[in-house]
Amino acid sequence: MAHQPRDAEAPLLAKPDAAAPAPAPAVKRNKYPFFCAVLASMTSVLTGYNVAVMSGAQIFMAEDLGISDAQVEVLSGVINIYSLAGALLAGWTSDRLGRRLTIVLANVLFLAGPLCMTFAGGYNALMVGRFIAGIAVGYDFVIAPIYAAEISPASSRGLLTSVPEIFNNTGVMLSYVSNLAFSGLPPHLSWRVMFAAGAVPPVFLAAGTLTMPESPRWLVMKGRVAEAKAVLHRTSDTPAEAERRLLEIEDVVSGGAQGKGSSSAWKEAATKPGVRRVLAMVLTLQFFQQASGIDSVVLYGPRILATAGVTSNTSLLSLNVLFGVAKAGSILIAMALVDRAGRRPLLLVSTGGMAASLLLVGSLFAASASTKKGDAAVSAASVAAVVAYVVFFSMGLGPMAWVYSSEILPLRLRGQGAGLGTAMNRTMCAVVIMTFITLYKAITMAGAFYLYAAISATAFVFVYACLPETRGRSLEDMEDLFHTK
Repeated sequence: MAHQPRDAEAPLLAKPDAAAPAPAPAVKRNKYPFFCAVLASMTSVLTGYNVAVMSGAQIFMAEDLGISDAQVEVLSGVINIYSLAGALLAGWTSDRLGRRLTIVLANVLFLAGPLCMTFAGGYNALMVGRFIAGIAVGYDFVIAPIYAAEISPASSRGLLTSVPEIFNNTGVMLSYVSNLAFSGLPPHLSWRVMFAAGAVPPVFLAAGTLTMPESPRWLVMKGRVAEAKAVLHRTSDTPAEAERRLLEIEDVVSGGAQGKGSSSAWKEAATKPGVRRVLAMVLTLQFFQQASGIDSVVLYGPRILATAGVTSNTSLLSLNVLFGVAKAGSILIAMALVDRAGRRPLLLVSTGGMAASLLLVGSLFAASASTKKGDAAVSAASVAAVVAYVVFFSMGLGPMAWVYSSEILPLRLRGQGAGLGTAMNRTMCAVVIMTFITLYKAITMAGAFYLYAAISATAFVFVYACLPETRGRSLEDMEDLFHTK
């Protein structure tokens, strides 16, 4: 604790019976909400795995089933289109069945989807498997950040709301490891085993989810105040904080967030400028998170590396693992700083760094194309620049888009608003993935990365001009900050 300077007006000699004020005891952080957020967010490992496993699997699927580049684009990106249904249903499901059972439902779908892919005999069966997995992805993108935000005290909400994105990136990394590990099998087996590996964890995760408490905010919405109070006492840093959180939640619910008569996000946006502003922030932030091109690297890393001059499949898949490690590891930076530095500084550093890195990637690819021959130095610099882009994305815009979106939405619209934000995110993800091969063939690989650099620069301007800091505020305080009551 810092030394307190003596007041200039104080007497030189204190009274004999005057006692120095005792230092305030440090509040011990409650570890239980961290355990709950981690367990709920483990489903996000499956999201990352199922989306990104196509990165390496497509090489062997094309060899085994003879699918074309156009079909690869569709299979890679369509899971995000299908996830729209899950994202839009997730708000409705979580408001009625609860956050916990919605996570269980997502795990059931994550079991069925990969199994369907594993035994697929052709393109149509593959599309069915991607549809089932896509519904699960949509559910997870909505419910994991909501549960983490609602179970967490304000002191650690930023960190705990980042947990789903951390696990998502872990899933991406594990899918790359799977691609490399099973690449030595015969082509007709290798890609099937890659998908089958993703069908095991959902059984255990669904069982584990049933041991978690329900969201206290959802319990209050349903009139189960005693249960909500018990959960808050288990997940708050102090008993006083638990009582304060309960009073804040009850105040918001009594102001119109009743579970049985939940408002329409679009209806309120039409009549309330504060709600309209918050929805615009959520949708724009999610647009930039994907339009800046991150999933072109996630899904087409081997193609990008091949353009940079890497040749063998083993080298391509090994360097792809490097991208996955960088993406997953750099999220730890966001975890460490989000509740110290705040959301806004991380977003500004992230978007600025992404724009610079992407500009460098585009310039290196342009230089490589102009020489008409492979250059080891240019290839190495290109790989390093792509890694830098991935790091800047994952330390800021990647996790902060979900953290910021989940905490600024008012309680009565949180499920619906998060669903709309996820729908925007998945739509733009699908657009990037399903057009990338066509895009770089039309305007060159350098042109594609120049385009993503311009979008990232625009995202920097948006964050600087439009997003206030939210660090340290309770979820209920947000309604005063953004005038959404």
